[in-house]
Amino acid sequence: MSGHSKWSTIKRKKGVADAKRGKIFTKLIREIVTAARIGGGDAESNPRLRLIVDKAKSSNMPKDNIQRAIQKGIGGGEGEAYEEMVYEGYGPGGTAILIEALTDNKNRTVSDVRHALAKNGGNLGASGCVAYLFQKRGLLQFAAEGVDSDALMEAALDAGADDFHEGDGSIEVVTSAVDFTAVRDALEGAGFVSLESSVTMEPSTTVSLGGKDAEQMMRLADTLEDLDDVQNFFANFDISEEEMEQFA
Repeated sequence: MSGHSKWSTIKRKKGVADAKRGKIFTKLIREIVTAARIGGGDAESNPRLRLIVDKAKSSNMPKDNIQRAIQKGIGGGEGEAYEEMVYEGYGPGGTAILIEALTDNKNRTVSDVRHALAKNGGNLGASGCVAYLFQKRGLLQFAAEGVDSDALMEAALDAGADDFHEGDGSIEVVTSAVDFTAVRDALEGAGFVSLESSVTMEPSTTVSLGGKDAEQMMRLADTLEDLDDVQNFFANFDISEEEMEQFA
């Protein structure tokens, strides 16, 4: 399991995500509005919208909130237009970081991202400086408890999954970005419901961090997640679960 995946799992177990539910909803609504604006309001014919709607449902967002966001996207309006931005940079210990944002003010967003990196042992880099280290992949996480891992692995591989990892109390199924939806639907049809599912950016190499670098990386992760304009960020750090538990 990647360092970022472990960090998400630990925070979910400790209820950290629940404490930030309002901020999570704000980001999800922004994504739903943008997806509906670009590809239309029918989730069945708009894969991007379906993915974010499923994510919203798994985060327990009320159905009315989801529908209102879709209607905002369909209806347009100057106040709901966001521009997609990608920033690249480095974190503590030379960690590569890829940041995805939706913003209505590019100057504000780049300033906030630059400040977050600089304050936590990193720096903003030029376009293309780390993107080559990441590959778009589908990722599904399942709770290991109460799951027949052999049956899940067989179903996942039969559906077209590329890889299968078990450990840390959870099971991770990895797919290509193209096959993600088909694999997820096949597993749900077989009775396997994931804790989290997303199209993510998986690093080709990782950087092991410990001590001060690990602590700074965890602070940077929290700072980036707290920025309203930042929708996702991906990093190639590898920190032991023991150290992550201390910082969560």
